[in-house]
Amino acid sequence: MSDTLPPCPKCSSEYTYEMDALLVCPECGHEWNAEAEESPAAELVIKDAVGNVLQDGDTVSITKTMKVKGAQSALKAGTKVRNIRLVPDNGDHDIAAKVDGFGQMELKSSIVKKI
Repeated sequence: MSDTLPPCPKCSSEYTYEMDALLVCPECGHEWNAEAEESPAAELVIKDAVGNVLQDGDTVSITKTMKVKGAQSALKAGTKVRNIRLVPDNGDHDIAAKVDGFGQMELKSSIVKKI
């Protein structure tokens, strides 16, 4: 049965099985839509606050001042963030970057603007 089913996209287990319209991995518990996997969609496009398409390595600026939990000061509007990494499977915080004075952070694409 596993000869015709694709391996799990999360853990690469080949012991997947069908349950209704979903494929299920018994090792990690991941469930996904079999039809969506058969027809691969275009890559997920992440856009900034004004609609520019973002890519790994871009430089962006923060569009509005925001408080940072655990930091003594706020992250001010206009702060430049260089060399971003896109992380599409991380909820709404889809950018990982190192911000000067704050360290490694995860940002929302809705609060940045590509430079």
